[in-house]
Amino acid sequence: MITKLRAASAQWTLVVPVAAFVVLVLTWHKDLPGWVVGVVAVFLIGAVLAAVHHAEVIAHWTGEPFGSLVLAVAVTVIEVALIVTLMADGGDKSATLARDTVFAAVMITCNGIMGLSIIVAALKYRTAVFNAEGTGTALACIATLATLSMVLPTFTTSTPGPQFSTTQLGYAATASLVVYGLFVTTQTLRHRDYFLPVTPEGKIRRDEDDDHASPPTLRAAGVSLLLLAVALVSVVGLAKGVSPTIESAVDSAGLPQAVVGVVIAMMVLLPETIAALRSAVRNRVQTSLNLALGSALASIGLTIPAVAIASAWLSGPLVLGLGPSHMVLLTLTVVLGTLTVIPRRATLLQGALHLGVLAEFVVLAVNP
Repeated sequence: MITKLRAASAQWTLVVPVAAFVVLVLTWHKDLPGWVVGVVAVFLIGAVLAAVHHAEVIAHWTGEPFGSLVLAVAVTVIEVALIVTLMADGGDKSATLARDTVFAAVMITCNGIMGLSIIVAALKYRTAVFNAEGTGTALACIATLATLSMVLPTFTTSTPGPQFSTTQLGYAATASLVVYGLFVTTQTLRHRDYFLPVTPEGKIRRDEDDDHASPPTLRAAGVSLLLLAVALVSVVGLAKGVSPTIESAVDSAGLPQAVVGVVIAMMVLLPETIAALRSAVRNRVQTSLNLALGSALASIGLTIPAVAIASAWLSGPLVLGLGPSHMVLLTLTVVLGTLTVIPRRATLLQGALHLGVLAEFVVLAVNP
């Protein structure tokens, strides 16, 4: 019976990415009626779930922390492609789309995914245990890049409004790539142990005893890599297809345009959220935090350079500077994250505090 269920699951994850890609081809650049948007949304969710599965197969083959890095970069590629595509079509209306989406990604990952992972682990194991060196390093990089890329534009004077000049934007993009590159080197080469899961006693887990299957073969990992790429392309394209409906719904409801960025961030971060919660259930909170903070860092480190390059041919302005309320939330997130990380373990309370900050962010997005 178990063998049959596994076989059915494997077939499902093989078929769905291809089916989602076919739906993408059939609906590309077409005005979609409401019922078709509903069908597209179903295939979009299916492609996301399939992407999670194939990313976990690759992660199982590569091991930590490479597995978390694969999914973080893959999800960020979705985000970057979606942002640039929507900005190319949106003109002045999409001037703040990159800022809104990246900041929403930071809030969702550093408060939502992190908070939920801690709560899940704390409920099952009483406390969530992780490695402070690796988590603190990621948090420091996020704080630095978020400040350089999204806080400073509010205070610069070379260009009117919360925008960078061309020189300033070039530096921010370069710094983002350099810092992200240094972080990846630290995570995967020089200090890999800092990012490995730990036991309740604080010792590094070097075995894979809680992985209930043998590592996949090279061929299986290669197939998953190909299907992951197909699934991610499908997610980008299908998300773009439903984005006009999202924008129309936001406008009809009289909500701020920033809500569009929040919705986009939620869609593209769904694979990481599911993967992080699965790791938390298995008491691998460090893997959950690698996914959450690694995605936030990749979101800034890769999106800012991408939109900086794209701004050369985009007609509208590029507004990156945060408003006062968002700067307060960013500061609170960094302080709370630091206090959560220092003890190397967290309880239900810390997880709830992170979710409280995320809830406040959502409230302010809807009702600034």
